[in-house]
Amino acid sequence: MSQPRPGPPADPVLRLHLKPLLLVIAAAITVYAVVLAVFGEGSAVTSLQRLVSVAGLQALALCLLNYLLRGLRWRRWMAHFGRPLGLLEGLRLYLAGYTFTPTPGNIGEAARGLLLARQPLSSAQSLAMFGAERLADLFCLLVMSLPVVWVLADAGGSGSGPRLTLALGLLALAGLALLGLWFQFRLRLLRRLPWLSDAWRCLTTQPLLWLGLTGVAWAAQGLAVWLLCREAGLTIDVLQAAGIYAVAMVGGALSLLPAGLGGMEALLAGLLVVHGASTAQAVSITVLVRLATLWFAVAIGALALLCSAAMRDISFR
Repeated sequence: MSQPRPGPPADPVLRLHLKPLLLVIAAAITVYAVVLAVFGEGSAVTSLQRLVSVAGLQALALCLLNYLLRGLRWRRWMAHFGRPLGLLEGLRLYLAGYTFTPTPGNIGEAARGLLLARQPLSSAQSLAMFGAERLADLFCLLVMSLPVVWVLADAGGSGSGPRLTLALGLLALAGLALLGLWFQFRLRLLRRLPWLSDAWRCLTTQPLLWLGLTGVAWAAQGLAVWLLCREAGLTIDVLQAAGIYAVAMVGGALSLLPAGLGGMEALLAGLLVVHGASTAQAVSITVLVRLATLWFAVAIGALALLCSAAMRDISFR
């Protein structure tokens, strides 16, 4: 497959939107802190103390592994767009994008390719890569959520679980068939929105590689959630813990709120209660999970962003 030519420099209009993105992040952090202060169990210091336990540090290491594996995927797709990056440089620039995660629909992460000081992506290429990332993540999260779907279906009756699973399987096959036809015949929509075609090219470039990286990355995150559940005293199967997190992540993403704030927490806490946690336990676990899987990433992203700016690898102009 021929490599696409580098596109034009990033749209300067998009660069001017970084200040509003930072304001959105600040507002999200403020609202989140207020919600935790009102509804959280104990103080933020208590949650941080749990994170520095053995299980908490293991969970943070697994979350970091998630970010790095997805960074390797991003680096491969950057090479596909004619921007080969060194291993450490590529991972650092990818991590810097997590600074903009607390934005509606996580769209701020699309700024990764736009901020490059040398050969930044065009706005269409950046959007295409962002779309490919989200589709890859969504696929793996949906697979992770199947154990929870099974349990919730079984709660409605002894025979409902297999029937629902069969229905979901048939629906998934039908969806894949429709997607195959859609991309095979290149519907007119692709001509009107060329970035969709670029996103599809990302997904068809070494699909087994990105699928493996994405699957292991989210499995590591699910294992981190299970460790945090166990640290908070909740006995739960590792597949159930990972599935609960996956369902909450998908639900939070559908809300289009900054980083799914509010919707993700509500779903996560509610599903934990359904699986045997007390309300206080569910809130405590939710706080731990969000600190480890969201705000830890934002903190690492901010450090990587400052480091990259100091090394002049990114530009805010």
